[in-house]
Amino acid sequence: MDYTHLGRSGLSVSRLCLGTMNFGPETDEPTSHAIMDAALDAGLNFFDTANVYGWKQGEGLTEQIIGRWFAQGGGRRDKVVIATKLYGSMSDWPNDTFLSARNIRRACEGSLRRLQTDHIDLYQMHHVDRSTPFDEIWEAMEVLRAQGKIIYVGSSNFAGWHIAKAQAAAAERHFMGLVSEQSIYNLMARKVEMELLPAAADYGLGVIPWSPLHGGLLGGVVRKQREGSRRYQGRAEADIEAARPQLEQYEDLCDKIGEEPATVGLAWLLNRREVTAPIVGPRTPDQFEGALRAVEITLDDVVLTQLNEIFPGHRKSPEGYAW
Repeated sequence: MDYTHLGRSGLSVSRLCLGTMNFGPETDEPTSHAIMDAALDAGLNFFDTANVYGWKQGEGLTEQIIGRWFAQGGGRRDKVVIATKLYGSMSDWPNDTFLSARNIRRACEGSLRRLQTDHIDLYQMHHVDRSTPFDEIWEAMEVLRAQGKIIYVGSSNFAGWHIAKAQAAAAERHFMGLVSEQSIYNLMARKVEMELLPAAADYGLGVIPWSPLHGGLLGGVVRKQREGSRRYQGRAEADIEAARPQLEQYEDLCDKIGEEPATVGLAWLLNRREVTAPIVGPRTPDQFEGALRAVEITLDDVVLTQLNEIFPGHRKSPEGYAW
């Protein structure tokens, strides 16, 4: 496994990040633990979760699963850079949501309890809170860091100007501010190239793409349909039909180079200089093993050019909209 620094920080993280959103709703606890064991065995040290994962309000089921895995010992907690998030509702009461200083404090205490740890390595804002000033947010984060409960702070689903605003407020307080941004980014979703990626690079933030296979569309859906191994209905079917010409070209290219579509989608992200680690969210150990192949292959310039032709991006950004 290769490692890189998380943004401008000195923290070393693996080039793949283990996403845990399926742990609980889609993947039972024993299998979730087996996937995390396999991740450590493969050298993957970067795990991502959130207090709302598990999707039973207030319970934090996914964090609990990870916490019970940490509690098994064997150096599990010491080897893992654990990232979790806050923002979503943990109850029906009005102050158990968003990024008020009160909720930052309460959410952190809840995550620490469920994760069975005394600190969170990367504490991420799951979304921008347009109603809470960054001075309040940073003061709360400063307290948590002084208490040793968090080490680094990251954002998720921020725009480029949100990052600029957050970092300006942090600088005024002589605080490190954000070290990472977690955004949707893949061959089919490249809007972040317009302003978010340039902003992250300028401020020294690592980029952690979520949904690297665009909800599975880049995982070989056309072939699966053709073979009858997977049936798609509703929105998934509509999304496939809307992008079918591109997906067919993409899967043909993957066949030509002898690699699985999911592997190519991840490898393309690993080729982007702004990307720290795509988040892979396996439901099964086999899916996790397949994702590891992405760090082993190199896409040559010809393949990269063809991918850009199939899925055009915004490589002239952020100046591309002006003369």
